[in-house]
Amino acid sequence: MRDLPDLAPLIDHALLDPHQGQEAVLRCCDEARHFGFAGVCLASRWLPDARERLGPSGGRGPRLISVVGFPFGAVPAAVKLAEAEWAAAAGAEELDVVPDFGALADGDSRSFCNDLAPIVELGLPVKVILEVGRLEPAALELAVEASIDVGAALLKTGSGFGPAATVQQVQRLRDLARGRAAIKASGGITTLEQALDLVEAGASRLGTSRGVALIQALRQGESGNP
Repeated sequence: MRDLPDLAPLIDHALLDPHQGQEAVLRCCDEARHFGFAGVCLASRWLPDARERLGPSGGRGPRLISVVGFPFGAVPAAVKLAEAEWAAAAGAEELDVVPDFGALADGDSRSFCNDLAPIVELGLPVKVILEVGRLEPAALELAVEASIDVGAALLKTGSGFGPAATVQQVQRLRDLARGRAAIKASGGITTLEQALDLVEAGASRLGTSRGVALIQALRQGESGNP
């Protein structure tokens, strides 16, 4: 019988659908606190509401995570930095940042790094969102090395607006990172089997809007229910 790890501390409970409003944001915060999720991942627009709902930063509850430059990263570096600074001031405790894929396409590692480095220097853990399913091997290797060079804490498989996270993507990031950064799998994680496979492959965080359903399925499995 397959071992069933405690997934809740690995889940970043995400609400990134731009058509959802405050009620959904507050419910997301309440669910994350109730189930003991690692964090709540939101667009920066909702950070003040979420910070008030979750209480002061630095507590034992879910960490407040803001996406930055989401979902495409195609904004000037100064604009991206301004959003990151605003998010930090609004109480974000982690930042999931979309890098400059245009620079990556040009093989311009300097611009790619210059886009990320000032954000990392703010002092919050940064996860770099790499659309692994869309990058050629050479571009992915460059992105991983550049992200680690500037101090990224985690490498993230995708934004959730591209291909779903796969075991192969996690394994590829793990192999390229060589222990220098952790891995977050994100995008299309809808079943318990997927989540368990991704964790076994090396993901230490899971970004998903289906966290509640995953934990419910996990508890059913632990109780031996069909």
